[in-house]
Amino acid sequence: MSSAQNDHAMGSQIRKHEGGGEQAAPERALPLAAVEGIDVSGHQGNVDWPAYWGQGKRFAYVKATEGTTYRSPYFAQQYNGSYDVGMIRGAYHFALPDVSSGAEQANYFVDHGGGWSPDGKTLPGALDMEYNPYGDTCYGHDPGSMTAWIKDFSDTYFARTGRYPVIYTSTSWWNQCTGGDFGATSPLWIARYADSPGALPAGWGFHTFWQYSSSPIDQNSFNGAYEQLQALATG
Repeated sequence: MSSAQNDHAMGSQIRKHEGGGEQAAPERALPLAAVEGIDVSGHQGNVDWPAYWGQGKRFAYVKATEGTTYRSPYFAQQYNGSYDVGMIRGAYHFALPDVSSGAEQANYFVDHGGGWSPDGKTLPGALDMEYNPYGDTCYGHDPGSMTAWIKDFSDTYFARTGRYPVIYTSTSWWNQCTGGDFGATSPLWIARYADSPGALPAGWGFHTFWQYSSSPIDQNSFNGAYEQLQALATG
C-alpha cells in the first residue's frame, strides 16, 4: 500500500491536535552543542539532499513504514540519498497500535528498511507514537495496554537489531495515552513547536532529539555535539 491517504508524516497529527509547526522556525534557546537535521516522508518525494547538506543539516530520519501495510515509495531515494551526501540517517515507523501487535509492526519495519547497522552512519530506528489519524486518540488502548504494545515493539526491535528504538512523541499525547517508562532504554524525540522542548513525557529526564518546526520541512535538533550523534549511531 502506497496511497497518499495512508502516508502520515511524523508530527502531522500532533500539529493537527496541538497546533503550531507551520510558522517559521521559532527563535530557540539552543544548548552549547547541537546538531541540526530534518525528517522526511513520502510527501517530500525525491529530496535534494545536497541542498540540505549545504544548509548545515547533518542528520535525517526517513519514513519507511506505517502499520503493516504501508511502505513509502520514496524510501530508497531518501534513505540512501541522505547517506550518500554524508548525513547520519535513520528510518522511522508510524505506529498504528489498533491494527496489529507491536511485534508484528516492529518486524514489518525492520523487514522494510528500518534496521540498524554499526557503520557509524545509521541511527537506531524511530517509533512514531502520536494521535490516531483514523479515530480514537489512543487507538482504543488504555495506558496499560498501550505501554504493553510499545514494549512489544521495542523488545522485538531490540531482538532483531540489537538496539532499542528512539521514541518520537509529544508530551500531551504520551501522558494521556501511555503510562510506561522507557527512559532507561529508548532515546526521546520530543515534538514541540515552540522556543523550547518544554516539559518532557513521564519517564525521561532529557530529550535526545527535538522536532521544533515543520516549515518549510520538518526540522530537528540533536541535543549534543556531533561526536555524540556519531556515538548514538555507532551503538
